[in-house]
Amino acid sequence: MRTKLFPALLIAVLLFPICTLAQKSFTIQGRIINEKGEAVEYVQIGIPKLNIGTVSTVDGHFKINVPGDTLEFHHVSYQAARFPVTGAADDVVIVLKENELPPVVLIAGKTKEKYLVRPGKKVLGDKGAISLALATKEFKGGELGSVAKTKKPFKIKNIELTLRDNSIPDCVASINIYRIEGKKESFVNVLNKPIYFNVPVSKTPQRLVIHPSEAILLEPGNYFIAFQIVECNKDALEAYLAKPEKDRDKNEMKMTTAIFLKSSYLRENALGKMQHIPVNIGIAVKGLEYQE
Repeated sequence: MRTKLFPALLIAVLLFPICTLAQKSFTIQGRIINEKGEAVEYVQIGIPKLNIGTVSTVDGHFKINVPGDTLEFHHVSYQAARFPVTGAADDVVIVLKENELPPVVLIAGKTKEKYLVRPGKKVLGDKGAISLALATKEFKGGELGSVAKTKKPFKIKNIELTLRDNSIPDCVASINIYRIEGKKESFVNVLNKPIYFNVPVSKTPQRLVIHPSEAILLEPGNYFIAFQIVECNKDALEAYLAKPEKDRDKNEMKMTTAIFLKSSYLRENALGKMQHIPVNIGIAVKGLEYQE
């Protein structure tokens, strides 16, 4: 996912892997399952140090072009796996082992309903927009969101986001929540599983209210609330990409939000490096703050 700032403050967030041109690339494809033989959905796949990455399908299938190196597989609910790339492979089976995660311990005490984070100041009203556009078949995995800070334990009730429009058919997105640790800012996912939800096609603004299925209790600290596209209609994407670039309708296969002037992070693709940016897409988080 790449951010460009234009004079009209139109930010185009293009989700695609950055390939290493100096090395020969190999096509690796296969499927990802758990120890029960069940498909694992939307696994982050890539080579972090080379900033190459994508996301598997809902049924665990994947395809990626990478140089000879070690391919990594990450999913919140499973232990990471690795696959050494020495040449092309078209029937790779990756088996992920489940994480043994401790249960969330909810604390007793008085609570106060409040927003942990709000969108911030809107930039240029209706003239400023952030566009998440599909630029390649391996578009998935980029993340963009909002930074939140809590001084007291905070239980999340819902996460809100307003889109101006969405022309991506059968779009599936996810919310990941990372705790930001240390001066070097390592990002540690705090969820037992990602929060998946469908984003309907719409030419008019729509407000998404996402209710987590698991109890999420944030301890005092800094967090990154990240939005990510993980799937869309493959036939529609392939038909769009089959057109010469000059003939593509720029309003197809993308979603847009307003620009909000508030600190955030951007990850260009799955397992890529987090980058500080001064704007975000207006995510809000509402819940209960525990009082002393």
